[in-house]
Amino acid sequence: MPAQITMSAGKLNVPANPIIPFIEGDGTGPDIWRASVRVIDAAVEKASKGKYKIHWHEVLAGEKAFNKTGNWLPDQTITDFKNYLVGIKGPLTTPVGGGIRSLNVALRQLLDLYVCLRPVRWFKGVPSPVKRPQDCEMVIFRENTEDIYAGIDFAAGSPEAKIILDALAEKLPKEFNKIRFGSREKALDYFAAAMGGMDKVKDMPLPVAVGIGIKPVSKYGSQRLVWAAIEYALEQKRKSVTLVHKGNIMKFTEGAFKDWGYEVAVQAFRDQCVTERESWILGNKEANTDLSAEANAKMIDPGYDMMTPDQKAKLVKEVEGVLNAIWATHGNGKWKSKLMIKDSIADITLQQVLTRPKDFDVVATLNLNGDYLSDALAAQIGGIGIAPGANINYATGHAIFEATHGTAPKYANLDQVNPGSVILSGEMMLRYLGSGGDKVWSDAADLIIKGMDGAISAKTVTYDFERLMKAEGDTTVKKVKCSEFADAVIKHMG
Repeated sequence: MPAQITMSAGKLNVPANPIIPFIEGDGTGPDIWRASVRVIDAAVEKASKGKYKIHWHEVLAGEKAFNKTGNWLPDQTITDFKNYLVGIKGPLTTPVGGGIRSLNVALRQLLDLYVCLRPVRWFKGVPSPVKRPQDCEMVIFRENTEDIYAGIDFAAGSPEAKIILDALAEKLPKEFNKIRFGSREKALDYFAAAMGGMDKVKDMPLPVAVGIGIKPVSKYGSQRLVWAAIEYALEQKRKSVTLVHKGNIMKFTEGAFKDWGYEVAVQAFRDQCVTERESWILGNKEANTDLSAEANAKMIDPGYDMMTPDQKAKLVKEVEGVLNAIWATHGNGKWKSKLMIKDSIADITLQQVLTRPKDFDVVATLNLNGDYLSDALAAQIGGIGIAPGANINYATGHAIFEATHGTAPKYANLDQVNPGSVILSGEMMLRYLGSGGDKVWSDAADLIIKGMDGAISAKTVTYDFERLMKAEGDTTVKKVKCSEFADAVIKHMG
């Protein structure tokens, strides 16, 4: 009999016959779902020797939901995802006009799916624009509910934007003055300078036109995301967690994310991790046991001699504090076996994931940075067409696994597109089901990886990869349909 997945004591309880809701998706969604569900079912059947079976329960969202119910995201869909805990979806159309800005964002917000989990790995044979795509193997933990995706965004000239501009002008004039064209007077000054005098522009209709967006970043939202990233890294025996941020500019949002991330690392995972800065202090002391705290401080900050006395004292105190607190547990090289926590500015990160991908392992970052970074990394390993994703709340157990690409409506119902993103999202889902301790689900996930590896290595691929492989001079590649690629993956499971 079909049964529900439950959560107790922080652990998933997954029956052998779970009910899992699915949204087939819009555009090419039905094509890739039909292919993907066969792969997932075949992996589960093989891994369990026929004893396990997923009972798929369709729920509606997107165009299919609107056509049937007049609602892009029916309440029943949210209720079913809440009740059954774990689900999967294809790509969804973003409605045009008013109402929901994005169905994907709406699902994340309504279910508080605060982790967007995006693993990045290359399959041998997949065409890539970089020389060593095999070096690009990392996992992105993208905060999913805050930042600009909170949707606090007001159109230029709207009453809401005016309320905020007026409040800034009255209560925070210094900040208001940073808005270059926040008043008609400022706009007049600009156009007068550009057009040769105030008399030429003074009668121009120049209404205030400033769009306003608000970027909320909370300590709780940041720390639960970093906590999840660190737990994952420890469980999977990864080497580092990098906090990616733009804190050099946005000091009290992005910068706070970094600071709060370090805080949760050293408070909640003290025995299991070391920060990069701590590793410098410990390493310096190990290289010279007679090294003074002041000399150590000079080594970790080359600008020490230009600091004020207070700044120097603060840095020396930091060195002494680290050595007093963790030398016994982390010194004499013991820190080298612990999880490294470090941070990186977002713009340099986007460069270094190309030039030094091995420096990154697990990445924790805010919503917008994560959006940019995960798509940039997907390009390195063959494109977003095979990039899987998950949206998870580790506290409640709720999770929705998803295709990360768009709907590609011009290819709908042609049985052509690459189903890899949904197939690999299914692999992630099976691994998540296995987190409760039942190895059958993780064995099924392994079979999907084996099948994908085999199908691509055999050069049986959909048109997107076939085109790229031929462009690189490979004349042995065989183009197959979406459904035929699923057949190839199942065949190569063994």
